[in-house]
Amino acid sequence: MPRNAATPQVCKHRLAGYTYWSRRTRSDSLRFAPVVLVGGALHRKEDWGRIEQGLLDHADVICPDLPGWGRADLLPPYLGPDIPAQALVRLLDDLGIERVNLFAGSYGSSVGYRLAQTHPERIARMVLAGTMGGVPPEARPMMRAAVALAERGPRGRFGPAAVDALMSPHPDIAAKAVVRRVLAMRFGAADDADLAKFIANTNRLLSRDIIDPSIPPAVPTVFTTGEHDTLTPPELCRELAFTCPESWYVELARADHLIHLERPAQLVDLMVRFFSREPLEDLQYATVVEDLRRIPVGV
Repeated sequence: MPRNAATPQVCKHRLAGYTYWSRRTRSDSLRFAPVVLVGGALHRKEDWGRIEQGLLDHADVICPDLPGWGRADLLPPYLGPDIPAQALVRLLDDLGIERVNLFAGSYGSSVGYRLAQTHPERIARMVLAGTMGGVPPEARPMMRAAVALAERGPRGRFGPAAVDALMSPHPDIAAKAVVRRVLAMRFGAADDADLAKFIANTNRLLSRDIIDPSIPPAVPTVFTTGEHDTLTPPELCRELAFTCPESWYVELARADHLIHLERPAQLVDLMVRFFSREPLEDLQYATVVEDLRRIPVGV
């Protein structure tokens, strides 16, 4: 049985005609403000596993299905991150929570970034994983191929193509075979509603830069990704970190884009340290740790 065996509270929310959901699990130990977890394009509120369990040793954990995710309504591809960001504010209001710590990864990081721009008072601290302003040219062909398979089939090839688009071929990735198998099962079990959301969300990424860095988010933020990330390369993640006046950059060893599956214990440790305002020093699992507050932009 998990160390924190509290029954999650699932709530339904509404905003601008969209129905969406939250899953809140209460902790027996409250070291810092509740943690909200926003994942990638096919992530569901039930998918957080070891990340959720690790954080429950320190705080309540809220896992939403925002518009475009999981059980929530589909978000049309012509809309950007504003609706999900507004939906998250309404969700917190519904739950009676003023301020949270936020983790947002991959596709979901645009929502975290946008929320920090529009409602910085609702975020105590934020960790953004695998994020950048847009999709690099070298990653676009594989993403387009995965969308084409989701749209027209054959369905059996969609899962492997989606996994290949997300994962690096580099051999030195923690639990690589296990992660590929987990993802293949997840994508293979995707139903028509899941695929429709994958198509809409991926087309949103391919059609525009969904992060506008013109307004610096006034929230202390760690930007992190794996050293072998090919979908959101470390140099682009670090570049985006300079758009925040109070930011840190942490590059995780033996990981690519899927750090929440490949290095879950290490990611939990990073979040706990940062949300607890502990120094980000001597991280044995990181290849790079930089406090960018001390580095001039452009260096």
